[in-house]
Amino acid sequence: MPITEQTTAIELAALVSQALELAGIKATLSGGGAVSLYTHNRYRSNDLDFVTTARRDTLAAALLPLGFALASDGRHFGHPTTALFLEFPSGPLEFGRRVVHHDDVPRLLTPWGPLRVITPTQCVMDRLAAFWHWHDRQSWDQAVLVASQQAIDYEELIAQAESEGADPRDIARLRDQATHPPDLA
Repeated sequence: MPITEQTTAIELAALVSQALELAGIKATLSGGGAVSLYTHNRYRSNDLDFVTTARRDTLAAALLPLGFALASDGRHFGHPTTALFLEFPSGPLEFGRRVVHHDDVPRLLTPWGPLRVITPTQCVMDRLAAFWHWHDRQSWDQAVLVASQQAIDYEELIAQAESEGADPRDIARLRDQATHPPDLA
């Protein structure tokens, strides 16, 4: 399937995920791309973050058949027909102090093929970790928005808060705000 200006983020993520898997690379979609997916694009990200331990040259070889090339900044991969770009934060995949192995991440079946992506609960954990560690209000708003759109394991979030030394009452506040999510569009 060719990548065009009309290729959606989820289509692109699935194509990239499959190309990486075909090359033997384990990488998991996380970050804003996962938030976008789980909020049905109420939050939009311009990049897709795939956490991996693969080297840049290995990634470049796997992505070349899709038309992606490493940008001059050496940080992300661009494509000539889409404004979406790819970033590959180095692994391990972790949410605060909690490390998750790629093999333990379920694959979401999409019309364009399987996509290795963090779960909605892990997505909220990821955003909460950013909120707690960097006091990033946008990450909090994204966590609330995902929680308003998806089934979330709040007990797991309480355990994360306790292990991170964060206030577990944040989880009750998150749950309350998820009934009236912010408008991030």
